[in-house]
Amino acid sequence: MKEFRKILKYARPYTKSLVFAFICLTLTSLVNLVLPLIVRNMINAVVILKDSQILDGLAWDLFFIIILQAVFAVTHNYVFGFVGHRMTTDFRIEFFSHIQSLSLRFFQERRVGEILSRMNNDISVIQNALVSIPVALLRQSITLIGAMAIILYLNWKLTGLILLILPPLMIFARVFGKRLRLFSEKLQDQIAQAVVVLEEVASSIKIVKSFTRENYERERFKKEIETAFERAVDKLKISSFFGPFILGLTFMVSAVLIWYGGYQVMSGVTTPGELAAFFLYALIVAGPIGTFVRLYTQIQEASGAIRRVYEILDTAPAIDNPENPIFLENITGRIQFENVSFGYRQELEILHNINFDVRPGQTVALVGPSGAGKSTVIKLLHRFFDASQGSIRLDEHDIRSLDRKSFLSQIALVPQETLLFGGTVKENILYGKLDATDQELEDAAKKANAHDFIVDLENGYETIVGEKGAKLSGGERQRIAIARAILKNPKILVLDEATSSLDNCSEALIQEAVEKLMEGRTTFIVAHRLSTIHKADQIIVLEKGRIVETGQHEELMNNKNLYYNLYKLKMQDPVTLGEK
Repeated sequence: MKEFRKILKYARPYTKSLVFAFICLTLTSLVNLVLPLIVRNMINAVVILKDSQILDGLAWDLFFIIILQAVFAVTHNYVFGFVGHRMTTDFRIEFFSHIQSLSLRFFQERRVGEILSRMNNDISVIQNALVSIPVALLRQSITLIGAMAIILYLNWKLTGLILLILPPLMIFARVFGKRLRLFSEKLQDQIAQAVVVLEEVASSIKIVKSFTRENYERERFKKEIETAFERAVDKLKISSFFGPFILGLTFMVSAVLIWYGGYQVMSGVTTPGELAAFFLYALIVAGPIGTFVRLYTQIQEASGAIRRVYEILDTAPAIDNPENPIFLENITGRIQFENVSFGYRQELEILHNINFDVRPGQTVALVGPSGAGKSTVIKLLHRFFDASQGSIRLDEHDIRSLDRKSFLSQIALVPQETLLFGGTVKENILYGKLDATDQELEDAAKKANAHDFIVDLENGYETIVGEKGAKLSGGERQRIAIARAILKNPKILVLDEATSSLDNCSEALIQEAVEKLMEGRTTFIVAHRLSTIHKADQIIVLEKGRIVETGQHEELMNNKNLYYNLYKLKMQDPVTLGEK
């Protein structure tokens, strides 16, 4: 139950409802225990007393008790079920929130399909356990204790026969329960692998179709899902044995009870009604015993799912708020990199002793060949990662001392490959400012040169853009991203090759929108088009993680070093300078 204690904390807000459900459950179980006694008296009224009035009275009592039991049962089933589903919902929300709090490093080391499997498959297993196990455990415990007390009172000798089945059941549950947990964990892990393949294919479907690799991916998925089937069969071999084993024990004990009890009735030690009542109680006792064995295996299975989920929940965010964060509301936008070094792995440093100072409102271009570290600088600026050495300062404050939310609210990113959310155009632009008015929304779209094409869409601003904006062209997606950044109204702007892959017409529209967006803002441009780089206040040239040149366009061209060579390559190949 160690793992379950982690989950049961989600029940605290619903304590009153659980107490009420527990009372109804207790009453249901107690009513069930009365039924065999009434049956005993009815049999004795027929066989021994031969009194129809007593029989009629007992029949009405039986009818009333059955109705009462049904009312209590419906009530506790609903309340327990409601609370179980509510707890699972709260658990999913916390899991999702925690996932968002983790750093980019976590997502680089984990595949999306694995995370989705934890969210869907494992939490579904936990949900079934939360809904069914507590109810069954409480009901069967009350039933077992009450029934054992009654049959011990009715006939202690026959009770001894029933107790003989307990030791083998306990041994059976312990041995096979552990094996079932092991097989369940293997099954869930294998399903996660299949989900990984599905997610990868769905997110890369263009590549799959372009290379005609449908059959290859089918075989890859088939291999994973067939292995999952084998794990499921291994689990089935264990779980399918439980029912017949318990049922067989029940019939064996029942046969012995009837045989031995029959001799007691014939010898006058007990009455037919008492034997019938005892037999019914014996069946009631057998039910909880069998249920406990099944619950034990369910608990083992759910505990494995809980461990897998908490493997992620126990992962601490690598980037988090300081204990006493500084809140900056009206910043000037000065950025300083002071002796910054960084590596995604400790043994491999990407950036080496980076130093530069950007004054408020300046435009800085980051230029360099592929792998020079340009995108890494941008990630450190966003504090997606923390520098291994040195510091990054905003308005003289180390960004590690700032409140992350207030800090990032001052930065807007327009990436090279814009990925939109699958909702409407309006929802995507409003992502920059959720409480913006319709007028603010439209003004931002106009400044981004997006308003005209948006109103020409089928449903205007309410048009669904599709998965990752698939229904729009690259230029249209970029203009929506720029509108989103304009609406956010940041003091610091990051343009990550925002027009590197667009045609000339789209580039002209976006270039005009970008220039409007840059006005009055500290701007970082990653290897942008030459027209914007020409106008940059600083051009920082990176090579192998080091700054090798700094200056303006004409100055760097006169130096005839790396920037000059990259520029010449750019004149020959319009893409080279834009590489990361």
